Amino acid sequence: MAEQKPDFSTIPSLDRLLQAPAVITLVASHGRSATVAALRAALDTARGALAAGDAIALTEDVFAQTAAARLEREAAPGLRRVFNLTGTVLHTNLGRAPLAEVAITAMAEAARGASNLEYDLETGKRGDRDVHVEELLCELTGAEAATVVNNNAGAVLLLLNALALRKEVPVSRGELVEIGGAFRIPDIMARAGAKLVEVGTTNRTHAKDFVEAIGDRTALVMKVHTSNYLVQGFTADVAEDELAAIAHARDIPFAVDLGAGALVDLERWGLPHEPTARETLGAGADIITFSGDKLLGGPQSGLIVGRADLIAKLKKNPLKRALRCDKATLAALAATLGLYRDPDRLAERLPTLRLLSRDPAEIRKLAESLTAPVQAAVGDGFTISVNDCAGQIGSGALPVESLDSVALVIRPVGSRGQGARLKRLAASLRALPVPVIGRVHDDALWLDLRCLDDVDGFRSQLEKLQMT
Repeated sequence: MAEQKPDFSTIPSLDRLLQAPAVITLVASHGRSATVAALRAALDTARGALAAGDAIALTEDVFAQTAAARLEREAAPGLRRVFNLTGTVLHTNLGRAPLAEVAITAMAEAARGASNLEYDLETGKRGDRDVHVEELLCELTGAEAATVVNNNAGAVLLLLNALALRKEVPVSRGELVEIGGAFRIPDIMARAGAKLVEVGTTNRTHAKDFVEAIGDRTALVMKVHTSNYLVQGFTADVAEDELAAIAHARDIPFAVDLGAGALVDLERWGLPHEPTARETLGAGADIITFSGDKLLGGPQSGLIVGRADLIAKLKKNPLKRALRCDKATLAALAATLGLYRDPDRLAERLPTLRLLSRDPAEIRKLAESLTAPVQAAVGDGFTISVNDCAGQIGSGALPVESLDSVALVIRPVGSRGQGARLKRLAASLRALPVPVIGRVHDDALWLDLRCLDDVDGFRSQLEKLQMT
């Protein structure tokens, strides 16, 4: 018998589909071009299915539904809000510091229309965009001048290119750090056009090592705060005030890359001490760099503060324009810095500090209140317990310090297929309207609740959890 050929005439035409009421609604919502592309993709799929001998529905409503699903997927934003229940507060992959409401409002206001970004309202002439944050940075750090770029790696790159191009920079071997994404201090130095001079050994560096390394080609002495790891045991390093004295004796600047960028002493809120910008400048540093979106709690940015003559050189460097921040970032940064002028209310107004200093007893009460609704959502194939756990600050800040916290621990009932069931559960939580991101550990899914602020939003979407 001859093979029966598929009857493609049963597939509605594109023109016919475009006249269907459901498709007309799609055109009104998504535009004609996008809707036509979605319908053509649906028609191609239908032709392929018929050619393969599959039985499929070919009604107008089916094509409209298929196109609608595609259009909704395409219209959904790629960058989405998530619930960070990993236990890492400043999670690089999840956007680091959550912004304060005043910073969010300032960003929206700056983005809404024209602004005096580089316009001096008093003189009516062109201005400097750094002016919107420089005075605040100088007030909070004790620096003579300041400038801002898009992130701290950019800040280090600019500093080295402006002050050490084709010259030498001694750095302790124990401080040649690698930050996220395999971005290394030696690589930054090479790109900046500076020559790295490794001083001392991995675990021990002495003052005499720096003295011997300084020569006629030395542009500056640099110290890198090892914020994302700790060398312990038989170790030695050179204190900042001693390094500053060595550099100043040879009339060269002393630079410090602080990394995490604390502006206040965190011990006030029961957190471990992290060197502040003011302390570092007070120890003799001439110029320092640090991040805006880590411990500082602001938007992604790289802050540079220090001597006015050195900052002036950075501002004249062509890289400054390539690395500069936009108006929304500067607005958010200025609003965040403004919160530091009122340290007594800082913890309640700055989300990063509030989350870092959150009382474990408060987190435990929250966990206990969520046990029943989470159990109902995941079903009787899992058990829920409330466990103490240890979280992290994250983003390379205070790497060996942990934060006492409390988690909902979800374990599969029975030992068969535990790993696969946990993966399906984690995937189902990520598929929620606001994805829930936890961590799999010790044959269980842990939801650390330290960073859960929107409790009602989390609870309300649990009924939409679809276990796969």
